[in-house]
Amino acid sequence: METRSVTPAGPPGTQSATGLAALKNVARFMTLVETLKSRGPYLPGLGVFNGPSGFGKTYAAIYAMNITRAPRLEVGDSWTKKKFLENLLREVGVEPGRASIADLTEMAIEALADDFDRPLIIDEADKLVDKGMIELVREIYEHAQIPVVLIGEELLPQKLAKYERVHNRVLCWVQAEPCDLEDAAALAELFCPELSLSEDLLQLVIDKSGGRARRIAINLDQIARDVALSGNGPLLASSFNEDFFFTGEPPKRVRRAS
Repeated sequence: METRSVTPAGPPGTQSATGLAALKNVARFMTLVETLKSRGPYLPGLGVFNGPSGFGKTYAAIYAMNITRAPRLEVGDSWTKKKFLENLLREVGVEPGRASIADLTEMAIEALADDFDRPLIIDEADKLVDKGMIELVREIYEHAQIPVVLIGEELLPQKLAKYERVHNRVLCWVQAEPCDLEDAAALAELFCPELSLSEDLLQLVIDKSGGRARRIAINLDQIARDVALSGNGPLLASSFNEDFFFTGEPPKRVRRAS
């Protein structure tokens, strides 16, 4: 078994001024944003970033928000069109006041069009589609002519296909991918930088986490807590019981192997 120690520093540029780790999904998201920003005349400006829950889509969006100053909305289950517009206006520094949906839409368009190079990031965009509100986003995009990134779960592209006027304005479709060894090492540097984890342990963490960044972070935190309680020891895959790791299912027990 490979027990070579991996120093979890990640690739160059992994750690940024944002304090976040630039995982490969972050790089994919930033490439999507830059493609939309640099698109040629008459090309559409919508982008879609989709994938399973826990793959780090929101993490990537927050990273991009910090870099590009993009307004970012995370759509709530209870949101109406008016609530969406009010939150969008507040995100760009405009107090909505008491206004109709049509007036709020005009205010949002004017505010966003002031900086047409700054993208708008909409997380949980599935909810806008499910509620029949996605055409409102198209209207705002059409008039403000800013890049818009829609983030959602795996089936977001299929859902958008039902709205032709939105679907045919998508320039880029990008899928989030599961974390690999470099991603896990970057997360380890972020969550437990004082530990040196073997490559086989990092791979086991990936496998047990299903490649989901959120679960990898939870497992790395569990490892750090376990080491703090149990004392230092060789941090290899064989150091931990199979049922130690968080998989999303209730664990049978949480204890290091002796």
